Amino acid sequence: MATTTPSGVRSGEGSGPPGTRAGAASDDGHPQMTHRQIMEALSGLMLGMFVAILSSTIVTNALPQIIGDLGGGQSAYTWVVTAALLAMTATTPLWGKLADLFSKKLLVQISLVIYVAGSVVAGLAQSPGMLIACRIVQGVGVGGLSALAQIVLAAMISPRERGRYSGYLGANFAVATVGGPLLGGVITDTPWLGWRWCFYVGVPFAVLALVLLQKTLRLPVVKRDVKVDWTGAFLVSAAVSLLLVWVTFAGDAYAWWSWQSVLMVAGSLLLGAAFLLVETRAADPVIPLRLFRNRTITLASLASLFVGVAMFSGTVFFSQYFQFARGQSPTMSGVLTIPLIAGLFVSSTASGLIITRTGKWKAWLVSGGVLLTAGLGLLGTMRHDTPYAYLALYMVLTGLGLGMMMQNLVLCTQNQVGPEDLGAASSVVTFFRSLGGAVGVSALGAVMAARVSEHTRNGLTALGPEGARLGHGGTEGGGIPDFDALPEPVRNVVEGAYGHGIGDVFLLSAPLAALAFLITLFIKEVPLKGRRRSGAEAHGTGPHGTGPHDGTAAAPVPVPVTSEKA
Repeated sequence: MATTTPSGVRSGEGSGPPGTRAGAASDDGHPQMTHRQIMEALSGLMLGMFVAILSSTIVTNALPQIIGDLGGGQSAYTWVVTAALLAMTATTPLWGKLADLFSKKLLVQISLVIYVAGSVVAGLAQSPGMLIACRIVQGVGVGGLSALAQIVLAAMISPRERGRYSGYLGANFAVATVGGPLLGGVITDTPWLGWRWCFYVGVPFAVLALVLLQKTLRLPVVKRDVKVDWTGAFLVSAAVSLLLVWVTFAGDAYAWWSWQSVLMVAGSLLLGAAFLLVETRAADPVIPLRLFRNRTITLASLASLFVGVAMFSGTVFFSQYFQFARGQSPTMSGVLTIPLIAGLFVSSTASGLIITRTGKWKAWLVSGGVLLTAGLGLLGTMRHDTPYAYLALYMVLTGLGLGMMMQNLVLCTQNQVGPEDLGAASSVVTFFRSLGGAVGVSALGAVMAARVSEHTRNGLTALGPEGARLGHGGTEGGGIPDFDALPEPVRNVVEGAYGHGIGDVFLLSAPLAALAFLITLFIKEVPLKGRRRSGAEAHGTGPHGTGPHDGTAAAPVPVPVTSEKA
């Protein structure tokens, strides 16, 4: 029989995750759970998040063959990646707000269903346009899972305990983000599979995730009689989408300084201004602007913007580097990025475990900024013939930096808000990270194309009249070159151009990482709230008596909570 606590929270059978003792809670009201119970509850979420993020990166090494088979060019190449990032970025704030209003478990399941639908149709695509449309659908589902993963974790576990599990989610995210190209390469190189299985392979695992979520995940639902701010959601999505369309086509379809650029930038700014106006008047805004009065949330969001550039751009451009500059197969292109995966995995997991024990997180953010800046700066020196041992070291540094910053920026933000704003605050940081990735991939992709063309022209000029004759028709038109059809001297020139051009991209990314590092210096460290008390401490007989370990844990907001059955 359910009872009502003084704080207004209903407790009783089924009110928490499976195996949780009714009424047991940590200092900040989160249910006390063993490590095993938490991992069981997170199993479906982590599997769903893994396959969804995997879908965003698995096509990376397969893209040259996919675009070739579907008859697309460099623009289609960029848009297959950008479309998913655009949809993910534009819908993240809406998912976060919905999580504050409705069943988080149901929303995760809906996200998975959207992802499965997009994946199945993408595997049947017969044209670049159809594939890009399906990638948009996939991106909507991935946006939900990216935003909801941290929100679900925060609903179950106090901030102090959350560092450990954020590390697990970060490692899961890292392996899916960087391991996707490896799996995509293997599938593409396997004759009896082919690139279409890059979209099919995650479907059975997504279905399994749905089953696990239904059986293992139980969360409290806050009942709130409010309306969703659909106008605000539309305006922010439109503003971001128009901005990304401009960044993608500027410098290719039209000049950076042209009437098209002016029109798109002005339109994006107007939509953004309209969004801000709507949010100031909305009863329950999709992004509560009051959150940005908190310095930590504002700075963490800005830092996430620049971290996103490094996280998403690295995956996309590494695959092109190893295939186009070094002549590797799709499979080997994935294998050669393992040092980046290792760095991400180790730092995400280790930092999370140590943060849980100490409650301190700022040193990890600052150290991550230093390593990320150094790694990207060193990658900026790479060329097509740079020894792989050097590249491996640079990738490890970059991965270590990303792992230390990515999840901990979310963690320090969640530590600043109450339960009623947890979804919105978490999604804000995720939104800016995705926005940085989408803009970064688009803008740096345009820079790379321009630099490759410039280096190719210079290389062919150095070969003299014979080089111009051999290169005519083989390296023009903005398409992906067929290296097997190029004469040996020209192939060497084009490989060198890709190596140099992609190195230039990483060199441009390094100052952005440095900005993220500088921003983290100004984030004030607040020890994580809600250390779980032992039985003795709970009864006031422990060495420190009762109450939070650092005095920073706020009392739970008194809102009626009912068991989530969906």
